[in-house]
Amino acid sequence: MSTTVDVPETSSIDTREKAPLLPAPRQAGWRRGMAIMDFILRLGALAAAIGAAAAMGTSDQTLPFSTQFFRFEASYDDFPTFQFFVIAMAIVAGYLVLSLPLSIVTIVRPQAVGARLLLVIVDTVFMSLAVTSGAAAAAIVYLAHNGNQRSNWLAVCSQFTDFCQATSGAVVSSLVAVLLLDFLIIISAFAFSRNH
Repeated sequence: MSTTVDVPETSSIDTREKAPLLPAPRQAGWRRGMAIMDFILRLGALAAAIGAAAAMGTSDQTLPFSTQFFRFEASYDDFPTFQFFVIAMAIVAGYLVLSLPLSIVTIVRPQAVGARLLLVIVDTVFMSLAVTSGAAAAAIVYLAHNGNQRSNWLAVCSQFTDFCQATSGAVVSSLVAVLLLDFLIIISAFAFSRNH
């Protein structure tokens, strides 16, 4: 018993389509655009984090009147919460500086999924650090502005106006950094989801 298999003749030219080595220009265009937006937002968040740390770290005011035994002074290092804020925002700024080369990699190679995934994960961690430090500092700034009658904490911003303005500006700058980091995470997650 013999079996025969009929194989149709093919020409010597291979008719299969070959996959392109580079992504289609349209796909690479929006990915590259998202990566450039990521880089710009990262620079903005870096500037806001540095501004927040610098504004809080330089907040210091001494009142013009004092006694022989007392000197009325307010400085960020009088409050552990403000010290945490300065350290946390400096760490966030340091991370943003170190993440810039990875962001450039996503511009040069828009199809690099691993780099974008790493940025999404680590951006989320550092955004949470910025949120916690900003929220803690905002609570202290609120008490400095309004006080608390039940606890007999007096509002000190009527005397230390420059100090309160500097700390309030630092808190606002940290919230801008948080907002930009949030946009970074959303953009990276959107670009990552479009890859699959």
